[in-house]
Amino acid sequence: MPLDSKAAKMKADELFFLPLGGAGEIGMNLNLYGYGDQWLMVDLGITFAGPELPGVDVLMPDPRFIVERRDQLAGLLLTHAHEDHIGAVPYLWKQLQCPLYATPFTRSMLERKLKEAGLFEAAPITEIPMSGRVSIGKFDIELITLTHSIPEPNAVVIRTAAGNVLHTGDWKLDDDPLVGDNFDEARLKALADEDILAMVCDSTNALNAEETGSESEVREHLMELVGGLEQRVAIACFASNVARFETIVRAAEAHGRRVALLGRSMHRIHEAARENGYMPDLPPFLSEKDIDYLPRNEVLLLCTGSQGEPRSALWRIAHGDHREVHLDEGDAVIFSSRVIPGNETSIFALQNTLVSRGIDVITDDDAFIHVSGHPGRPELAQMYQWVRPRVAVPVHGEQRHLMAHADLARECQIPEQIPGQNGAMIRLAPGRAEVVDHVPSGRLALEGSRLIGTDSLILKERQRMAYNGAIAVTLALNGKGALASAPLVTFHGVYDENLDEDQIDDVIDAIEQALKGLRAAQRRDDDVVAEEVRIAVRRSVRRDLEKKPVTTVHVVRLDRAESD
Repeated sequence: MPLDSKAAKMKADELFFLPLGGAGEIGMNLNLYGYGDQWLMVDLGITFAGPELPGVDVLMPDPRFIVERRDQLAGLLLTHAHEDHIGAVPYLWKQLQCPLYATPFTRSMLERKLKEAGLFEAAPITEIPMSGRVSIGKFDIELITLTHSIPEPNAVVIRTAAGNVLHTGDWKLDDDPLVGDNFDEARLKALADEDILAMVCDSTNALNAEETGSESEVREHLMELVGGLEQRVAIACFASNVARFETIVRAAEAHGRRVALLGRSMHRIHEAARENGYMPDLPPFLSEKDIDYLPRNEVLLLCTGSQGEPRSALWRIAHGDHREVHLDEGDAVIFSSRVIPGNETSIFALQNTLVSRGIDVITDDDAFIHVSGHPGRPELAQMYQWVRPRVAVPVHGEQRHLMAHADLARECQIPEQIPGQNGAMIRLAPGRAEVVDHVPSGRLALEGSRLIGTDSLILKERQRMAYNGAIAVTLALNGKGALASAPLVTFHGVYDENLDEDQIDDVIDAIEQALKGLRAAQRRDDDVVAEEVRIAVRRSVRRDLEKKPVTTVHVVRLDRAESD
């Protein structure tokens, strides 16, 4: 970044908002607020990679901008415990080494992750009570309770001498959330008298014309649905939705069924919820090993795998790969969840596998069994009417969501609208809000146990191999640079060596012709030999298949080996 950028020389009276993740996309949120000579980070999450990145499961924002300024990072505040808001903390905390702040349930969830990463002692978390206040460096922080699809979602009022900001986090307006506190309407309304400069707000459902709906409505329909099923029932949902978790257990209880929890995250969420006083009086759960001792109509399986994740509990059951649990023809699987964009292929593949085995699949297309945790347009309008900020900053959405949200804010007579974009530094004060700089932003991929950029040559080459295959050629050359034996050629995802003999012969011929075309001096240069053969191999395959496989050529000099 240029030394004269705004990020390098914030003035004492300036207030900035800088998203590095979650703006222009859904997932892996990372938000920065800059004031004076300090930065406050709000949330640090992940998203899950698709098939376009072979071998990669987890993606997260690239924090290099703030890592280079970590001496100015006052702390990291977590708004709630969803993976797209806390999931990157165990991977990136060593680079940041800043204080952590969270409410009790979020703290419980994050502590489990830090323990698994060996960071529990190194990265202590300061617990903030619900509706609590705390000073983090030069930022005065107040939490306001909202409702969402997980306990303890918080909006954050960030107060500085340059102005006050409401950062909503993820939210909706649910008058009957079933688990946890209701949204604090009185406190939200009072903000209108406190001169809120900007509202940085969730845009996920900005295209939805209807209100989101309540968890209590879902409970009514799930109760009725489970009561009408006669054999074994499995329900897949987001483990973090504690209200849905409790609803499913209550529905089973009402119809004489015992519940078995399948999947690590189900057990982890249950432990964290009980630890913080949620769901205190649930009946005991059924062990996996005891499931088959009960009649099929007395069992309900609460499973991970609503997004078709490979190796999740439901995926293993569907593929007959679970050691203890089986579903038979006539059993039912209920998907009490939404299809997250990008997961369609894996979800539909899982559902097709179940249907092919004679298992009934029930989704939210068939019954009212899911509501979102994000606000529709009526709820967004209500929030603007209560808070009345001067500036609307839509985040947490793709471009179409952000623009729809900005249009709605304009309709609500919010004077300024400026959609957030990853890497775009917005000066909120003084003066009119505007983008004044762009800083490096991007994505990091968890590749095995290491973090690499998604623009890494490693991933680019892997993508090329996934689409085009790979060829390895080994040449044994004698002292004159001629072949001492036939070239050894190995094909990966290009030709079937049992079926494509003619095409393989063409490749070998191309190698031999390339060598014959070299002058004596060229044959003594390994780099020249390798490059000419590589070009010849790729040209032969491209002519035959219109593919460009990743091609590697190894040259072995027998005369050198003998002299050694």
